[in-house]
Amino acid sequence: MECQHIARAGNPAPNTPAGCEECLKSGDTWVHLRLCLECGHVGCCDSSKNKHATKHFHAVKHPVIRSFQPGESWRWCYVDEAFVE
Repeated sequence: MECQHIARAGNPAPNTPAGCEECLKSGDTWVHLRLCLECGHVGCCDSSKNKHATKHFHAVKHPVIRSFQPGESWRWCYVDEAFVE
């Protein structure tokens, strides 16, 4: 799928290497991590109870994330609801 939002994606440094920013602050847990490719926000996935990566998208409208799991390199566009290259 062609995604026009990918142009906004960069290679930002993660805001934290240790886990989901909001879960770390609240002492909660997560399943998997996602990295916002616009600002470096690290949030938990939709399999996590708090879904902070998706909440970040809805709050700030940064469209493209990537997996922040070791060995995974896929990217996802929330607007197009598709994996992107």
